[in-house]
Parts: sequence; C-alpha cells; structure tokens
Amino acid sequence: MGLTYEPLGKYVRLVDERNTDIVTESVLGINIDKYFMPSVANVIGTDLSNYKLLRKGRFACNPMHVGRDGRLPVSRYTEDSPAIVSPAYFMFEIKDENEIEPEYLMLCFRRPDFDRMCWFRTDASVRGGITWEDVCALTIPVPPISEQRKIVHDYQVITDRIELLRKMNENLEITVQTEFNNAFLTFPEDANLIDTKLGMLPDYLSVKSFKDIIVRVENGSRPSGGACDHGFPSLGADCAKGLGCYDETKAKYVPEEYARNMKRGIVTGYELLAYKDGGTPSNFIPDFSIYGEGYPFESFAINEHVFIIDFGTPASNWFAYFLFRSKYVYGELAALGGKSAIPGISQSDLEALYLIDPTSDLATSFGNQYLPFLRNILINCKEILSLNKMQKHLLSSISKGA
Repeated sequence: MGLTYEPLGKYVRLVDERNTDIVTESVLGINIDKYFMPSVANVIGTDLSNYKLLRKGRFACNPMHVGRDGRLPVSRYTEDSPAIVSPAYFMFEIKDENEIEPEYLMLCFRRPDFDRMCWFRTDASVRGGITWEDVCALTIPVPPISEQRKIVHDYQVITDRIELLRKMNENLEITVQTEFNNAFLTFPEDANLIDTKLGMLPDYLSVKSFKDIIVRVENGSRPSGGACDHGFPSLGADCAKGLGCYDETKAKYVPEEYARNMKRGIVTGYELLAYKDGGTPSNFIPDFSIYGEGYPFESFAINEHVFIIDFGTPASNWFAYFLFRSKYVYGELAALGGKSAIPGISQSDLEALYLIDPTSDLATSFGNQYLPFLRNILINCKEILSLNKMQKHLLSSISKGA
C-alpha cells in the first residue's frame, strides 16, 4: 500500500461544545484500554454545564496521566445519545472523512507505537500530561482511503468473531450454572432431608470434610529474583478470577531450569485454581478458574498467590468450580479470608471446609455430563487468544505499510 506519515493535526480539529443547557448528566471517562466507561469521579454538587458535550462520532482523550500510565486514553464515541466528559479532556473531530476513516484513526490510536510517541512528549508533572499541540504533532500512517477501509473491515471481522465466542462462552457457563442450581440448590418436595454440616440436605448428597476427600492442594512459587520476560509460563492471581480470564499482556515467566525443579504448582490442565490472597482489609473475594485444551499454554506454573485444588478428575473439578462459588462454600471462604489484615485463605482454611463430595458418583456424573461445555469454553478461549494476536499483528502492519 502507499503509505505516508502525517501529523495528526492535519486531519482533526479541536471541539469545545459545553453542556450549557444540561443536555445530559451522563458523565464518562476513558480507561487505558481506550474505551469509554462511566466516570468514577464524584460529581455530586458539580456544575455539569461546564462539562464538554460528547456527540456521536467525536473523539475524546484524557491528557493528564500519559506519563504515569504510558498510554493516551482516547476513544471515539459511537452512541446516539450524547454524554459529557471532564472539561480537562480534549475533544476533537475529523475534518474530512474522505481523507481519513474514523475507525481507521481509532486503530492508529490503539497501536503501541502511538502510545510510545505520546509518552515521549509528556511534560515533567508527576502524572505526565500532554498538550493539545503535542497531540497534533504526533504522526500517524495514512494509506489511501480504500486501504484504510479494508484494514477497518478486517479488524472488525476479527472483533465480531471474538465477541461471538465470548457470548457463546457466557451462555455455556450460564447453562451449566443453571443446571447446577437446579440439581444441588433446590430439591424435590419428597426428598428425605437430613441434618448435615451444610444444613438440611437430601440424604442422597454425600457431605464430607475436605480433609476426608482425596485432593491435591498446593500453591506455586517464583524465584527470589521474581518473574522474567521469557521462559516457562508462570501465572499469578489474575488467572484465578473466572473462566477465560488470562490476559496475555500480563504474561510472566520463570527460568526453564527453575520450572523443571519445581515440586509443586505446575498446571497441566483441568485442575481447579483458587484465588489465594489479596484485596482490601476485611474484604476477601473468592474466585476460581479452570484451564485446559492448550489454553493458554499446554502446561504452566502458578505463583504463591494461587492454589491448585485437584479432586482427581476433570469432572470432579468442573463440579467443584460451581460448588466453590455456591452458598455452601463461597460465604465461608469469604469470611475466613477477610479475618486477617492481609485478606486471604490458607490450606488450613480449605481443610476446615465441609463439601458436597466432588468425587461422589452424583457429582462426577454431573461433571461428566457437562464437561463438553467446559471443553468448548476452553477451545473458544484458545481461539480468542489467537484472534487477539491477529488483531495485534494487523495493528502492527499498519505501521509497516503491509
């Protein structure tokens, strides 16, 4: 493609329309992933008439934290109903959409090269701000408009596929959650209820102490020097916060030799992972995940902030994923984890639990019945990971003109 680099100011102009007539009270901010979100600022009692009015098609950016975050939070507003942003934001629009495609410009803003250029131009303030003049001086690659539209189309095809897979995963998990609730949280009227450590439950449910169930419990570690940029994958607490929660931008590794010598904390697939510690005082939020099918790696290590809880089979672990998030376990873990100054749970906390036995015939039957749902979720996650890489390659190719 024919490719030239041009200053951004050639294609955009500053807009300063205020919310004088209080058209809306919907205050938005922009996160570092470059998406609009409800503002976290306390605007109670604030005069919103001075806020900038954001209409469909306009861009806005927060110039105040670029040095600190290493990114320029910028996004294009696509909603029909107007919103408002802080008076400190820059708001701008494209001068001529026959010269630059709006969504193509947004893709330019998503390039790591763009954020790197922004960072170099930040001022000496604590947060590192950037001026409008410096924003306008930033250069962007500008191929012919037909090439811009093709790039936007290709990127959108990938985006749509990612969203479809995520929605499929959401529906698959909701389906299994509903079936778990029906089978293990509500019971037939003629069920013979007996008193157990978990309350009145049908006599066909096997309730056992965690210590009386054959289960592998362990956490991992990292070398004294911490994680490194390459080697054997090592995931931390973020990996135990729901299905498909791996963020490749936060990938960490340990030296291969260190991993070979690890006696504990290696995940090979379908083990239950539990969030071990972290949060604010008196507020521990338990969470869990399962990995497999080569997602995000065929094998990886965990660090000291994650528990592996393995009941011996994928079916039992899949059942346990819903059990540990249910009223039988979740509240107990939240209470135990919130007692210490540094919130978290220990192995002795786990051993103090009573459970519907995940290794019982009824539990493993449930797990086996719905295990294909988990496999599909993990396979979809693996495809999403590949699609994310395709999107990054596409953004990278913009700079190279290929």
